[in-house]
This record gives sequence, structure tokens and C-alpha cells, in this order.
Amino acid sequence: MKKKILIIFFFSLLIITYVLLKGDKSKDINQTSKNEEKQETYNSNIIKNVSYRSKDLKGNEYIVKAKEGEIDLSDSNIIFLKQVNSIINLVNKNTVLIVSDYGKYNIGNQDTIFNKNVKVTYLDNLITAEYLDFSINRNSLIISKNVVYSNTENILKANVIEMDIETKDTKIYMYDNKEQVKIRSK
Repeated sequence: MKKKILIIFFFSLLIITYVLLKGDKSKDINQTSKNEEKQETYNSNIIKNVSYRSKDLKGNEYIVKAKEGEIDLSDSNIIFLKQVNSIINLVNKNTVLIVSDYGKYNIGNQDTIFNKNVKVTYLDNLITAEYLDFSINRNSLIISKNVVYSNTENILKANVIEMDIETKDTKIYMYDNKEQVKIRSK
């Protein structure tokens, strides 16, 4: 009799252990599939060959293209860009080209931030920097961080170049008043 009770107890313990272990594995499987769902949702956020085109009230055309874009999950108006090329076709028929490794584009107001290896080409002028803030609303370009401006005659080094896109008025300055903008003739 004791032997039967011991065998029943042993099999009961074995069944309970099996059920508990199987339940834990199904939780792990459910957790894994939830993690995969989250990852799939995140990965679906990436867009290849992004292109945005807009015109302001004055007729200036703005085109932003990138090899890849990723929509910000916290703000769907923001898209983070990689390998960015931008063209600004001005009403006066001049064109400004902007290239950078990364960018941040606001779909709502078309403002764009370009960063890392920024190059701005306008007529015979080339500006290289690490950061550029372009705003249609402000009608301006603010270029900063390791700014080097060159044209056919001069090379200029500064901390910041601010340009009004419409009037072409430009401010060039250093953050520290003790430092001076450096200009060298070619």
C-alpha cells in the first residue's frame, strides 16, 4: 500500500513539474513573440529613398532626398534621414545644394537640420561644416561647427554663418568675442 502511494505521489509530482515547466516555456514563447512584434513594428518605421518637395509662397522650391528615413515614434512629423541631398531652387533661378550624412526633417513646417559632413554649394561658393539649420519660416540658413567658407578668391573660417535666403544678407561670427574670424586669400 505504501508502495502505491509513493508511486502515485511520484507520478503526481512528475505531472505537476511537467505542467509547470510547459507553462513557463509557453510564457517564454509568448514573450519572445511579443518582443518580435515590437521589433517588427520598429523596423517598419524605416523608409528607403525618401523624397519631399515643397514650395513657399514666394515660389522658392525645396527638395529633400535621402537614402533612408526613420519616422520618430514620439512625433510622426519628424523623420531622421541618412545620406541627405537637398536642393533649394530660388525664384531668381539660383540653386543652393546641401549635402550631409544625417538630417532631421519636420514634415509639418519643412524645417530641416543637416549634420555631419555638411556641404553647401551656392554659385561659386562652398561652405563645409558639421551642422546646418534650415528654416522656411525664418527664411534662413544657420551653419555652425567647424565652418569653412571658400570661393574663388578667399577661404574663411568661423564658428557661425547665418544667411537670409531671400535677401542673401549674411552674418559671419565667432562664439567668443575674443576670437576673430580668419580670412585668407587664395
